[in-house]
Amino acid sequence: MTTFPTVPADLFRFTTAPNAELHTAVLHAFGEANERLEIALTFDDVHRELRRHHRPVSDEELTGALAGLRQWGLVDTVQRHATHHTTAADYERENLRHVLTRSGEAAVAATRHALKVMNSTGSLDTATLDAIADRLEELHTAETRTYAALMELEGHLDAFQTGVRLFHGELTRLHDQADRDTVAHLQTFVSDLDTRKHRIREALAKLSPDDLHERALKNAGVRDERQWRQERADRWRTLQAWFDGPRIDRLEEIARTAIVDLLRTLDRISEQRRKPTNTAADFRALAGWFARTSSDDEAHELFNAAFGLWPARHAHLQHADGELIPSAEPWHNTPAVPVSPQLRRTGRQEHIGATGKVRDVEQIRRARREQAQRERHELELAWQQLQTDGPIRISSLQQLDHDTFDRLLDLVGRALGAMPDSTGTRAASTSDGRVHIRLRNARGWAKITTQRGTLSGPDYVIEVQRR
Repeated sequence: MTTFPTVPADLFRFTTAPNAELHTAVLHAFGEANERLEIALTFDDVHRELRRHHRPVSDEELTGALAGLRQWGLVDTVQRHATHHTTAADYERENLRHVLTRSGEAAVAATRHALKVMNSTGSLDTATLDAIADRLEELHTAETRTYAALMELEGHLDAFQTGVRLFHGELTRLHDQADRDTVAHLQTFVSDLDTRKHRIREALAKLSPDDLHERALKNAGVRDERQWRQERADRWRTLQAWFDGPRIDRLEEIARTAIVDLLRTLDRISEQRRKPTNTAADFRALAGWFARTSSDDEAHELFNAAFGLWPARHAHLQHADGELIPSAEPWHNTPAVPVSPQLRRTGRQEHIGATGKVRDVEQIRRARREQAQRERHELELAWQQLQTDGPIRISSLQQLDHDTFDRLLDLVGRALGAMPDSTGTRAASTSDGRVHIRLRNARGWAKITTQRGTLSGPDYVIEVQRR
């Protein structure tokens, strides 16, 4: 059975006791001073910090606040024996120094973290997954940066878990306040999630946590080695639980379900905006009208008008060959008679006019064939312009027409979306497999000009071949 450590009873007493605002301000004043490496503060130093970040207070108010914080174990008072004072007031103001205890430091950190979580929004960040994969791959080869890379990995894992928790908690609010940006964010997250999680799993499989922690300890500089190893082992198990277990698959399922639900919500919102009213509002209005009727006859008339249940107007309709059906046959045993919708609206049968003329579509077919041939010719010309005799830099392609440039961007995008091989080269093909591109990174910057402007970007080395 798992046991959780208990929190000291007085750790957060300052937030609920009388004059909680001043207690909180004094604690944060100590926190601000600690960030500037000012650990011990005199009575006047605390006054100065409060004037800077909160508001001026009297000596009596500050004395009471410090006494309360000392009582709860958040602030301690120490003496400075190296100085001499002539009066008791000078002794109190200059000799006594106030410092945060370990509990006080924990209280300041906890309140700051709580405010940060309350003011932050959840997100599913693909950049964090990429950072986790990068650090894992670096740990496989790093020797001198093992400790730093391990700490960065744990930081990215914390950020990912925090974002997931906040996002999962905000799902209900997201359904009430659906927008296209949220849907686009979720679609971006799940688009390449399979590739990212397999990359992380492969990197995890190559690492041994015991060897990794042993390498990190060489330049860690920790005092309690046993506790440090236990903390690292717990964090590593959390990492494996996320990416070697079903958690990441469950997260993908939740994200995809949220996309569907949000799109349905957006459709309902759009439908309500297009219509001046909706079905629910119509029935509420109708219920109000029924409540105001004065008799059953008036209520029946309103019911017939609302739902169209007037007497039957199709009793005179007959089958095409009525002689086949005996006159004594019950109506529920006879074949159905088609009834025109116009009979309900107007009380009259619709009249079938003459058959319309068949349109000649030969000219349309000819135009479509010509357009298809023209597009095929333009495509072949574009592939001819992009085909290279060997590896070239993108910067060497100075002048391109816009359509050819568009196809080049599509090829480069496909290659950047592929995984690099051992040499760092990425390869991709068009959807029909006729054009193949190989791409690798190169230093420098490229500019390509078309009729519609100039695009700047990294100067990749590409090789385009037609099959």
